Amino acid sequence: MRIVRNAAAVGALTALAVGSTVAFGATASAAPNVTPQGVCGKAYKTVNSVPVGSLGTVYLTYNSTNGKNCVATIRANPGTAKQMSAYIYVPATDEWAGDDGNFTSYAGPAYVYGKGYCVSWGGSIANVYVSVENSNCAALKERRTTEIR
Repeated sequence: MRIVRNAAAVGALTALAVGSTVAFGATASAAPNVTPQGVCGKAYKTVNSVPVGSLGTVYLTYNSTNGKNCVATIRANPGTAKQMSAYIYVPATDEWAGDDGNFTSYAGPAYVYGKGYCVSWGGSIANVYVSVENSNCAALKERRTTEIR
């Protein structure tokens, strides 16, 4: 389930980012050979990615036509449903979106308008959590973190 919120949901975003058990959805998604464009849409180009240990990758994509970013967490080896998440946050506008639940191959898509803004984004698979802060903007240097719990 995709969630889009504003400032009132910052606490929930923080909880999602640090791996709290905030439940946004529990449906399983299954698709062989999943790609970021297959999850987000053909018009979305991959602009950044971060590995989730050896379990998969979180992809940041961008659609230059509508100015939206999309995030998807894709497992390297789809199979039995595992706890997964994907989130994106635009600090300048306080907009965010996320997807969290038990999935067989991917979490997401999560979309926000990000044209001209830095974005913070990440996701998780099982007990491995990754985040990238202030990325894809010229003004700030991005910071990546990986945490295994």
